[in-house]
Amino acid sequence: MKLAIENWRWAGVPFYLRTGKALAAKCSEIVIQFKQAPLTLFHETPVERLVPNDLTVNIQPREGICLRFGAKVPGPVMRIGDVEMKFKYADYFQAEPSNGYETLLYDCMIGDASLFQRADNIEAGWRIVQPILDAWAEDRINQIPIYPAGSEGPAEADALIERDARHWRPIGCKD
Repeated sequence: MKLAIENWRWAGVPFYLRTGKALAAKCSEIVIQFKQAPLTLFHETPVERLVPNDLTVNIQPREGICLRFGAKVPGPVMRIGDVEMKFKYADYFQAEPSNGYETLLYDCMIGDASLFQRADNIEAGWRIVQPILDAWAEDRINQIPIYPAGSEGPAEADALIERDARHWRPIGCKD
């Protein structure tokens, strides 16, 4: 699914959501893919074909952050090497974070409502989801695409992203 936020800050920025059951990995992450520079300073070099930089926020199961970017390899030849800067919660704090249920139950016991959704937030979510459910109910020809268990999802999801001249990066919740 492709969403758009209609304000000046996010104008023209696509948001793609991919969710499903029995996908290749059980993973929750946010990937921010940065735009390419509008011009290339080094014509006729491999630098013209840079892989976009991205910032990945791993929410579950391995909490952490990874920044990937290209950097010039030292030396007289123009070569770009991939650099990854990673932070993993478990490595830094020498402890595994508690699972979601432990956190939720503890917050209930101490009266901390910060992890619970407010009613207006839930209603906003339904304003996005309900038109999709309605369209699926009305359209008997183009039903929900089926995909094999253990895959990255249906081919139609990749086609949606490719129409915007983008690509889907395989799930990154791996060590």
